[in-house]
Amino acid sequence: MDVEIVGRMLATLPTDDDHPYRTGPWRPQHTEWRAEDLEVVSGQIPADLDGVYLRNTENPVHPALRNYHPFDGDAMVHVVGFRDGTAFYRNRFVRTDGFLAEQEAGAPLWAGLAERPSSAIRQDGWGARGRMKDASSTDVIVHGGRALTSFYQCGDLYQVDPLSAQTLGKAGWGGDFPTGWGVSAHPKVDDATGELLFFNYGTEAPYLHYGVVDSADKLVHYVDVELPGPRLPHDMAFTENYAILNDCPMFWDPELISQGKYAARFHRDLPLRIGVLPRRGDSASIRWFEAASTYVLHWVNAYEDGHEIVLDGFFQDDPEPADNGMGDTWARAFRFLALDRMQTRLHRWRLNLVTGQVREERLTESITEFGVINPAVLARPHRYVYAATGKPGWFLFDGLVKHDLRTGAEERFGFGEGVYGSEVAVAPRAGGTGEDDGYLVTLTTSMPDDASYCLVFEAAGVGDGPVCTLRLPERISSGTHATWAPGSALPGWRDADRAESSIGL
Repeated sequence: MDVEIVGRMLATLPTDDDHPYRTGPWRPQHTEWRAEDLEVVSGQIPADLDGVYLRNTENPVHPALRNYHPFDGDAMVHVVGFRDGTAFYRNRFVRTDGFLAEQEAGAPLWAGLAERPSSAIRQDGWGARGRMKDASSTDVIVHGGRALTSFYQCGDLYQVDPLSAQTLGKAGWGGDFPTGWGVSAHPKVDDATGELLFFNYGTEAPYLHYGVVDSADKLVHYVDVELPGPRLPHDMAFTENYAILNDCPMFWDPELISQGKYAARFHRDLPLRIGVLPRRGDSASIRWFEAASTYVLHWVNAYEDGHEIVLDGFFQDDPEPADNGMGDTWARAFRFLALDRMQTRLHRWRLNLVTGQVREERLTESITEFGVINPAVLARPHRYVYAATGKPGWFLFDGLVKHDLRTGAEERFGFGEGVYGSEVAVAPRAGGTGEDDGYLVTLTTSMPDDASYCLVFEAAGVGDGPVCTLRLPERISSGTHATWAPGSALPGWRDADRAESSIGL
């Protein structure tokens, strides 16, 4: 492995840190690396695996003003690229405006999720509630050959080179980017049309917007979506003809907002409302469907089946787990992050566009989340969902499950004691024909040997374990969302000299 350190960031975290999401598997990484020819620990890199796996990571550089939440960490993008049976690695912090300002100050400047906005040192900022840093550390997608990182409570979208991981600046969309509202995490890319679909939300009416960016990176559609009040949507879905939005009954307490406090409460007496509107529809064209009360953090896919829309996602039996008095102060404070406490299970909603009725069914009793599918079947009927299992009581992924929605079968792989992964991405095999004809890629953080690895699985044989394990230059922090981009979608990917950047940096 040919390794080079290309950067280190100034960190001011306490040396005696005891925060569970800044230590152990969540210990942040402050070194930026460039590594060629990654060491193959076991197996062999598939010759037909061609493209890049990108993962975003909450990676704090400074402590919180008072109470750190793991979603507050600064964005770091990890890239593992595969070509011709070899692999390379890059990692870089995303140079957001907030990150650069705090680097200059050498200290935190904005309030995090678990802090009041009034505690912020700087009174400007981003986020649906305001006065937050544009951490951009939640999600990562690829649109038009560039990676885009996003912030869970709305902010700027940052463009990142998908080969070098270098920050290219903010998305502008021809000067029409909705700067005042930003964009939420989980914008969606439709590979069939080249469009990017997105939403944003805030504390002022109409409380939600929906928009479309075309394949030329221009904002071509943007409409108001009126809600009864401020909400906390996190994800969306789409079909060939429709966009799917939501009004979940877990949201900020309206009375507390007036006091400058932002505490989310689950309103079990209210239904989950699912909004369906044509992808280029106006504000009046949205239809709302009512379903059993829950909070949905992540949707998996949606598609049209005759007069119905089939929508799969993760139903939470207990979106607001009670303090059961078990565990230490940290475990009780972060019980809202543990999959077993929220009881997250794969679920299906059928929305009848003729009758307005909703039919629901639980697809499995297994507790999983962060499910992905082969991108080739987005907005089409799917059979397989690849999801994460969680360490009880913790926001840590200890294995993965392949759900077969046709037979109900589940194929599992556990990472091992003290080893934690991230969201997998499906890399379809070039020329493949089957939905599971390809690979799964993920990164792991191993506590027993203080190292990190990239694991590659056959999508058709998850339970057989990885076909290839690659060592990274340094143990990385645990993380969440990831994506895959085929080499064919990356400008300059096949250049003979393998330029450091795919976009001419």
